[in-house]
Amino acid sequence: MRLGIPLAYSGGFKEAVAGLRDFEAAGVDIVFVAELYSFDAVSQLGYIAASTNRLGIASGILPLYSRTPTLTAMTAAGLDYVSDGRFTLGIGASGPQVIEGFHGVPYDAPLGRTREVVEICRQVWRREQVVHDGRYYQVPLPADRGTGLGKPLKIINKPVRDRIPIVLAAMGPKNVELAAEIAEGWEPIFFHPEKARDVWGPSLAAGQARRDPALGPLDVVVATPVAIGDDVEHLHDLARPMLALYIGGMGARGRNFYNDLARRYGYEREAKLIQDLYLEGRKEEAAAAVPAELLRATSLIGPKGYVRERLNALAAVGVTTLNVTLLAHTHAEQVASVELVRELLP
Repeated sequence: MRLGIPLAYSGGFKEAVAGLRDFEAAGVDIVFVAELYSFDAVSQLGYIAASTNRLGIASGILPLYSRTPTLTAMTAAGLDYVSDGRFTLGIGASGPQVIEGFHGVPYDAPLGRTREVVEICRQVWRREQVVHDGRYYQVPLPADRGTGLGKPLKIINKPVRDRIPIVLAAMGPKNVELAAEIAEGWEPIFFHPEKARDVWGPSLAAGQARRDPALGPLDVVVATPVAIGDDVEHLHDLARPMLALYIGGMGARGRNFYNDLARRYGYEREAKLIQDLYLEGRKEEAAAAVPAELLRATSLIGPKGYVRERLNALAAVGVTTLNVTLLAHTHAEQVASVELVRELLP
């Protein structure tokens, strides 16, 4: 099982990147950089590539709507080049609040667009002339939709790799099935190992039945908070506001994918209550309504033996990359947490 961390830079970006050298030495394999309606992830990933030697770097995630498919491919090839082949392209659909509200483009056909973006990216990395006549993307642009001067082109530079790993962030049944079919990796959210097979198993099986063997085994990337010790139970509450935000406030009623996931986990009553409270502006009450069982199942917080058991449970359902948010206070304590997790990994 690989060990990753998300880049956390509330105390300063350059300071956080300097600290990555210690995490790299402690056994972290890969660092993930998010892109929401924040600073872009690409500039930060380039800085990290120049500041580290072994550490893998990954976008976690780039929204597929905010760039053309060829720009996404060029960006991935560029980051792979400056990092000497250490980049992983994490992409996903994001959601209509961000895509339409911040980027100002329609949020439509996430499944179809994802498949076509992946196809175009791989065509670019193979240095083929890019010709794609899809339902959502046409490259070159047809003559009747532009000047008529567009012609097939291939990327000028030679990419370091003609197959940069792609990780798809996906939650819904069809999205997960697509990830298992076409991507090197899959990134779920709020991963509950005891319920994973029931919620995602059929989708993963259907996708893997059509999977190209050349892709290799599916890399399952799971994010989780971590705190190891005898007096850390209270730290579960740190995850309450985020879970309440996603389950309650990410999207409107009937269009909240995270709320749907909580319901599929069996928390139908709790998911409705969290959403009702959150949309009424009662955010603290919404956070308090997050089930304790869900908090425990989706985290690694507790004594050493307990965390080892939870890691084994994750491994048993196919998790291959663990992306840990370290809840220790100081940098030295966080590095020590990494070393301890590394020791406990199956």
